[in-house]
Amino acid sequence: MSQGAGGSGSPLLLLAGLLSVLGPSPTSSIHVYTQREVYGTVGSHVTLSCSFWSSEWISEDISITWHFQAEGSRDSISIFHYAKGQPYIDDVGSFKERMEWVGNPHRKDGSIVIHNLDYTDNGTFTCDVKNPP
Repeated sequence: MSQGAGGSGSPLLLLAGLLSVLGPSPTSSIHVYTQREVYGTVGSHVTLSCSFWSSEWISEDISITWHFQAEGSRDSISIFHYAKGQPYIDDVGSFKERMEWVGNPHRKDGSIVIHNLDYTDNGTFTCDVKNPP
């Protein structure tokens, strides 16, 4: 964690995103785009953007999963899942009451918002999109 510029003394969090390319075969892949790095101030909120592109139509069976790997940890946990037209925020863990679904799969958007940022949110967030035929 680093201190904000300008002498404000507000701690900043670095939330790293990953760029993924997913799909069942090279001819029908999904390209997933996220921001490489996202910064947020403790106590504020941050939007984790996830957009995707596919040459195939967006299926009703599309699923979007967000994973979190805490800084210094080898383990990744699922913190959010969208499937069958419904968002599912995990009901355990530190994100359970601080997460908001703001995406729209029909607009190729799988974004989430994390509210009330904490030091423990520092780590890597991964957006995984699957669009079954």
